[in-house]
Amino acid sequence: MLTVLENCRISPPPATVGHRSLPLTYFDLLFLLHFPINQLFFYEFPHSRQHFMETIIPNLKHSLSITLQHFFPFTSNLIVFHNPDHSRKPEIRHVEGDSVRLTIAECNLDFNDLAGYHPRACDKFYELVPPLGPAVKGSDFLAIPLFAVQVTVFENTGISIGITNHHVLCDASTKYEFLKAWTSIARNGTDESFLANQSLPAYERLVEYHESLDRMFMNQPGVESLKLEYQPRELVGPSFKTRATLILIKEKISLIKRWVSIQLPALGYVSSFSVVCAYVWSCVAKSRAEVEEMSGPDELERFVCLADFRSRMDPPLPQTYFGNCVGPCVAIAKSTLLSGNDGFLIAVESVGQAISKTVKTKDGVLKEAELWFEMLFRLPEQIPAKIGVAGTPKLKIYDVDFGWGKPKKYETISIDCNGSISVNTSKDSSADLEIGLSLPAKQMDAFIDIFNKGLENSFS
Repeated sequence: MLTVLENCRISPPPATVGHRSLPLTYFDLLFLLHFPINQLFFYEFPHSRQHFMETIIPNLKHSLSITLQHFFPFTSNLIVFHNPDHSRKPEIRHVEGDSVRLTIAECNLDFNDLAGYHPRACDKFYELVPPLGPAVKGSDFLAIPLFAVQVTVFENTGISIGITNHHVLCDASTKYEFLKAWTSIARNGTDESFLANQSLPAYERLVEYHESLDRMFMNQPGVESLKLEYQPRELVGPSFKTRATLILIKEKISLIKRWVSIQLPALGYVSSFSVVCAYVWSCVAKSRAEVEEMSGPDELERFVCLADFRSRMDPPLPQTYFGNCVGPCVAIAKSTLLSGNDGFLIAVESVGQAISKTVKTKDGVLKEAELWFEMLFRLPEQIPAKIGVAGTPKLKIYDVDFGWGKPKKYETISIDCNGSISVNTSKDSSADLEIGLSLPAKQMDAFIDIFNKGLENSFS
C-alpha cells in the first residue's frame, strides 16, 4: 500500500548550530523508557504526484532545515552513557552534520477513509508514520535518534505528514512551538515572520535541580538495558483495534457542566476538559463491561492526564521553555462503579479532584514528584486498567498549516500503544472537542452506542 519515493536526511544550514548539548532534567528523565509519540496530519491536496514532488517537497525540505536551526534538539541524538554508577546523566547532543530522517512516500489507500471520523482499522495508519531509526553505538555511549518525519502523497487527493519523536525530547507544548515555527517558515519561505512574531526556544535549564529525583528516574527498571541497546516499541500490524473520533460541541459540553454543578455542588473543579474526559472514561468502562466479563467488585481503574507545570513552577518558567515540564494527575475508581448508572458522576468527581489536587496544591507541584513514575507507568495488580490522555485543548492543533490549508484531520497514532485517548480542539471550532479512541472493534461499537445514547438521554 506504500511506495517509498525518497529517503533523505535534513540538517540545519551549515555552521548554524555546531556542537551543542542540552542537559536533561527530572521532567525529561521520567520519559526515558516511554514509547515514541506518533502524530499524523491529513491535508486535502487534489494534485498529481509530479506537482507534489516539484512544489511541496522542496519547500518542506527547505523550511524544515531552517526550523531545525532554531530548534536544534529535534536534529540531535539522545546520548546515553555506559557508566554503571549514573555519574553522567543522558543528554541531548548535537554535532555538526546531524540530521533528521525524512521519508517521501506514495500511498494507494483511500485518503478520505483514513481522514474520516468513523471506525477504521488501526494498522492502516502504521506505514504513514516514520520509525525513529536505529541507535548508533559509540565508544562509551549510545546515540538514539529523537525525531523523524514522513510525507506521503495520495494521488490527486491529499497529503499526510507523520511525525515521530522520543518523549525525552519534549512535551506537547514544545512540539507545538516547533510546528508553529515550521509552518510559518513553510508559508513565508523564510524565518523572518517567525522571528518577528514568535519567541525563540528557551534552552536554559531553569528547572530547579533535584538530585534525588534525577537519581530515582535514572534507576527506573530497564534503564540499564537502554545503555546497551535501544529497541523502541514500534507500530506494527495487523492490529485487532479500530480507531474513531467523536466530537462534543460547545453547547453540549456547557449542558454537561451545568448538570455536573447541580449534581455535585461541592466539586471545586469543573472544566470542559475534566467533564469530557470523565464522560469518555465512564463510557469506556461501560463498553468494556458489555463485551468482557468483569473480574470482580474490587477491580480498579486509573485515569491519568498530564498538566503543564511551566506557569506553576516557583518561579514560573517561560512558555517557550524547551523540553518536558509536565506532571501527572491521577484518578482511581472501581470498575463496577464506573460502569454503573452513576459511572459518570463517579468519574467526573474523581477526575476533578485529581486535577485540582495537582495544579492547586499549596505545597507546590513537586510535592508528589517521587511518585510520578509509579503513577504513570506501574500498574499494581489491583489496578489492571489505565486510560491516559494524549494532547490538550490548549494547543490549536488544527492551526498547523504549511501553506495549502488547515488539516482535514488529525490523529494521534501512538494511543494504540497503551489504551490512551486523545483530546484536542476540533477542526471547525476551538470550543468543540475531538476525542480520539483506539479500542478493540467490538468494544468500539459498544462505546459509540453508549456514548451517543448517553448524550441523548442524560444531562437534561
